[in-house]
Amino acid sequence: MAQNDIKLPIFTSESEDTSQGKGLLGEGEGGRNATSVVEPKKMWPGYIIMVWIALSSSVILQNAYILRELNFNYPIFLTTFHLMYATAGTRVLLRTTHLLDGLKNVEMSWDRWLRNIVPIGALFSASLIFSNLAYLTLSVSFIQMLKAFTSVAVLTMSVLMGLDKFNQRTAIVVVAISLGVALAAWGEIDFALDGFLYQTFGIMFEATRLVAIQKLLQGLRMDPLVSLYYYAPVCAGLNALLIPVYEGWAPFQQIIPTVGLPFLIVNASTALLLNIAVVFLIGSASSLVLTLSGVVKDILLVGGSVIIMGSTVTFTQMVGYSIALIGLVIFKTPADVVNQHLVRFKTMLSGR
Repeated sequence: MAQNDIKLPIFTSESEDTSQGKGLLGEGEGGRNATSVVEPKKMWPGYIIMVWIALSSSVILQNAYILRELNFNYPIFLTTFHLMYATAGTRVLLRTTHLLDGLKNVEMSWDRWLRNIVPIGALFSASLIFSNLAYLTLSVSFIQMLKAFTSVAVLTMSVLMGLDKFNQRTAIVVVAISLGVALAAWGEIDFALDGFLYQTFGIMFEATRLVAIQKLLQGLRMDPLVSLYYYAPVCAGLNALLIPVYEGWAPFQQIIPTVGLPFLIVNASTALLLNIAVVFLIGSASSLVLTLSGVVKDILLVGGSVIIMGSTVTFTQMVGYSIALIGLVIFKTPADVVNQHLVRFKTMLSGR
């Protein structure tokens, strides 16, 4: 899903194969078994990263605009529409492109679907609902700052589930990220406790989902679009059951006059295109480059929220968020790479 923004169906799996990614015409493996065919040049990763950043930021700002600026206060309905659109979209892609060729490598039985896919889909539905509820009362900039804590939540959940262990390095990074996020929360002018709790629950459900993927789908390789193919109908069905209970008939009556069908289709299409972009993004660059790209995207979103939506970011928040982002980069960068950069930095300071 990779991974995580205003909660739309961006699906990633910890078990996915990041070494390949087939394009629309299956270019991923083309030309390797024919000596007379010249392999096409790979696209510069920078182009893919820029498209991914643009689509990801666009999805977040569009949804925040719909939920908050247009006062369409029905996040469950909006999320369900996206999931239904994604369900239909992945079926069309399966029949018209090679983007879902990975389905051939997935052995999916009804027992596996019921025991593994449905529980993970339920966790994702909860994550979607709570995270989207947060956008009703919190600014995009503040939510992006809170999301820096997701990696800490995933690590903590992994330790509790016996999949990982704390060491001195991770403990220091966890403290740094937690301190940064706490400082950002303390400096928020328009703090709303209900929105904060919604986002906290969203982060915890998302962390549980990512850990559950590691536990339940071991050995099952699914790229983001294949994951979307399986999870979208499950999440859509579960969310649809909640609409009559929590939102009633009102969203069906207000969606067209409030949002408009063209904007709604553009919004859902942007979310689907983002999932496609993630497929091309995987394996296009190193983990460090992808981590830094995610940081750049988050910074641009915070800035975009201030410029476009009039959000207020205090100096205290900027300091706290900077600490959290530095900790996040160190956390997601392999220890040997961090050590190499530290050695170079020390060499520069010593003048050798």
